[in-house]
Amino acid sequence: MSVLTDEIQKRRTFAIISHPDAGKTTLTEKLLLFGGAIHVAGAVKSNKIKKTATSDWMEIEKQRGISVATSVMGFNYGDYKINILDTPGHQDFAEDTYRTLTAVDSVIIVVDAAKGVEMQTRKLMEVCRMRKTPVIVFVNKMDREGKDPFDLLDELEAELKISVRPLSWPINIGQRFKGVYNIYEQKLDLYTPSKQYVTESVEFRDISNPELEKYIGEGDAQKLRADMELIEGVYPEFDTEAYLRGELAPVFFGSALNNFGVKELLDCFTHIAPTPKPVQAIERVVRPEEEAFSGFVFKIHANMDPNHRSCIAFVKICSGKFERNANYKHVRNGKMMRFSSPTAFMAQKKSTVDEAYPGDIVGLPDTGNFKIGDTLTGGEELHFKGLPSFSPEMFKYIENADPMKSKQLNKGVEQLMDEGVAQLFTNQFNGRKIIGTVGQLQFEVIQYRLLHEYGAQCRWEPISLYKACWIESDDAAALEAFKKRKYQFMALDKDGRDVFLADSGYVLQMAQTDFPKIRFHFTSEF
Repeated sequence: MSVLTDEIQKRRTFAIISHPDAGKTTLTEKLLLFGGAIHVAGAVKSNKIKKTATSDWMEIEKQRGISVATSVMGFNYGDYKINILDTPGHQDFAEDTYRTLTAVDSVIIVVDAAKGVEMQTRKLMEVCRMRKTPVIVFVNKMDREGKDPFDLLDELEAELKISVRPLSWPINIGQRFKGVYNIYEQKLDLYTPSKQYVTESVEFRDISNPELEKYIGEGDAQKLRADMELIEGVYPEFDTEAYLRGELAPVFFGSALNNFGVKELLDCFTHIAPTPKPVQAIERVVRPEEEAFSGFVFKIHANMDPNHRSCIAFVKICSGKFERNANYKHVRNGKMMRFSSPTAFMAQKKSTVDEAYPGDIVGLPDTGNFKIGDTLTGGEELHFKGLPSFSPEMFKYIENADPMKSKQLNKGVEQLMDEGVAQLFTNQFNGRKIIGTVGQLQFEVIQYRLLHEYGAQCRWEPISLYKACWIESDDAAALEAFKKRKYQFMALDKDGRDVFLADSGYVLQMAQTDFPKIRFHFTSEF
């Protein structure tokens, strides 16, 4: 077996997704703890300890207690090299999360035991279904009162439209929570509140054995046997192939905050989760074990280090081996480039890497060469697809609040837009700049980051718009006629493409009816 194949077999690259507050960042932290990547779990919410979660490092995240940008973290666990992408759960940042899902091979969904499946989780699951990404579900906060586990399983099936199969089962819940029966490894994991680890793990192959009463008491033992009988009767045997095809989701129960059930999740995950997969480019299918290097930029982050005004482009490696200082082709620009200081991440702790393999994410210092979706190769002309920008739902004019700092403002806006935080449209009628986002919170983030990272002040002015849509037509005359008629509502996006800014649903509908030769697109990929 070649070194390349061997390295590919060790890789597990996945994203953790959930609704805000389901405990995603806490779970990420506990996984890092098992990988020995950090030595103390930051108590995120407690003010007594001022250690913030390792994966939330931008100032605004520390203040708000929510994850805004996707963090990338790599660590070793046993023989495996694990790459976690922690995504923002807040729906205002959904676009960042959609793009991240294009760079992972599988997903762990975190669900709050009391709240069940929430709207944001449903939307993200649609993206996973579309891409047939395998998912594992972790039901969190079992040490609090919550829904009945069987009801939760039904809800998961109905809401996420996927078959489920529990691989661990809770013994009671809330105050009376005693642990889980690990079905996958046939072990009894007993829970003691307030401890930082699984207190006692007993091999237990046959739960009809009367020894069970000694561990969990008579009532719970009887209930566990009845539950197990029901599970075996109702749910099919766990089938790894069905999981890999994205048709079956294994379910684990635990409490990330109390570090319970996390190791079981990680052990099972490393066994069954997929290694890096072939990626569809426009030209052909690219296989990870090919000798030649290829990769794509799925995220750009401005100012990872506030002391140096630099951007970092996150590249997902699709095939071959990436080497520091080697020459690679930037396909869109047609230029050869070499990178002397590519980095790997442990949240914001960066270390220079000499080589990386398929499934890994490397950060390349970027001085404005990259856009989201760019391809790097060993020389071949390849274009990876599937990194759309979505049509924004909220719009504001952005104005300079400090005339002395217009250069800083323009630079800041340009870098933040390249990062994909929001979209910039320039109105053709009055030349004013309009920022479009999917959520209100992004306006605050942009204002905050412009001030703290670029020293520029902006103010927002209201504009009433319904939707921005990209337009095109095979008939040049029809396109011209449309642009003339809608002169006041025409804008250009940052790549200079025509965008129609409709101020109401009715106006958009009428435009579609009146101009049959014009195609209206609601994502930038067409």
